[in-house]
Amino acid sequence: MKYLPIDRELFIKNRKNFAAQMEPKSLAIFNSNDIYPISADSTMPFEQHRDIFYLSGVDQEESVLVIFPDCPNPKNREVLFLKETNEHIAVWEGEKLTKEKAFETSGIKTVYWLKDMEKVLFELMTQCDTVYINTNEHYRANVETETREARFAKWLKDKYPAHRVAKSNPILQRLRSVKDPVEIALMQKACDITEKGFRRVLDFVKPGVWEFEIEAEFMHEFLRNRSKGFAYTPIIASGNNANVLHYVENNQKCKAGDLILFDVAAEYANYSSDLSRTIPVSGKFTKRQKEVYNAVLKVKDEATKLLVPGTLWAEYHVEVGKLMTSELLGLGLLDKADVQNENPDWPAYKKYFMHGTSHHIGLDTHDYGILTEPMQPNMVFTVEPGIYIPDEGFGIRLEDDVVVQPSGEPFNLMANIPIKAEEIEDLMNQ
Repeated sequence: MKYLPIDRELFIKNRKNFAAQMEPKSLAIFNSNDIYPISADSTMPFEQHRDIFYLSGVDQEESVLVIFPDCPNPKNREVLFLKETNEHIAVWEGEKLTKEKAFETSGIKTVYWLKDMEKVLFELMTQCDTVYINTNEHYRANVETETREARFAKWLKDKYPAHRVAKSNPILQRLRSVKDPVEIALMQKACDITEKGFRRVLDFVKPGVWEFEIEAEFMHEFLRNRSKGFAYTPIIASGNNANVLHYVENNQKCKAGDLILFDVAAEYANYSSDLSRTIPVSGKFTKRQKEVYNAVLKVKDEATKLLVPGTLWAEYHVEVGKLMTSELLGLGLLDKADVQNENPDWPAYKKYFMHGTSHHIGLDTHDYGILTEPMQPNMVFTVEPGIYIPDEGFGIRLEDDVVVQPSGEPFNLMANIPIKAEEIEDLMNQ
């Protein structure tokens, strides 16, 4: 891994918190992700399943974690199954976790090779009544591929039909949404790497550069700072491309007078950051561009203040809608009749700001969190309002990542990343 070792106490604590929510005489099982094929012998780069990483720190394929707090044999209350390493694998693929290294990483003392799993698991299953399986219940999930986790759950229920089945996901949704200080520090590192990339790009952009060249500048800076790259598919959208919310082609030339909307950020140690900034290709905003820019910035700053303990996500978005409506009226994009006659299910402001303002962020860019439950301290949210005006040839989105505090305004993990229009102009014209 490119990232520096993480203190295993984080994973020990995470397992303890998970186990405390389990029913008596139950065990929970978590699988690594598959390595997904492309064609022939080509594969996608491996990405660890975030749940097994959260609970163990193991960042390797073909790994399985079992948590069994009430196991009669204390040795088997926490168990890792790993792909057995050997000299041949070391030569062709590189070093894999040894049992000793797995303990250093996770704090789990009992490690078996994967070939022994069915035998060991049979013994454990005879000692429990309930088994927690891990299903993906994120509100944005749209999974068509049968995952390793799904195949395993199918096999387990077929082999042990008399066991009661429970779900890990509701426990993890709550645990993962509230970040440990160690996690917040890792996210800060991801944000700091993103800052380096953005400052590099401010010095690089000028009329005539291509969007993909800017993407390359970000990637260069991310990799040289121990990130494995982008936390999500990067958006480098110049001119009217910014009005396509998920524009990812990044294949157009940046023209004088246009704006570029960036939605691009680094990961670090599997933790995401999520940044949006909008800059002028020529290094100077027009009067109209700056008016719209400052309106978006005002909404962002005011929306951030609303992310406090007890806030409900749905009510928060209603309040942000009111802030945006006020700004759009001031810009002349809406008039009073538009607002008076609006459809409550699709308010007038949605013509220019059609997406949500905030989502949980953490190990996943759109991280775990139950949206019907109140916000809590140490939850981390994006704040990302935007105004999109195809008729004027530009769109503006501004986004930071903030930590909900026990009292007062959230802590901005991206406070050092330039955002004021004048600061961006000054940096681009040094």
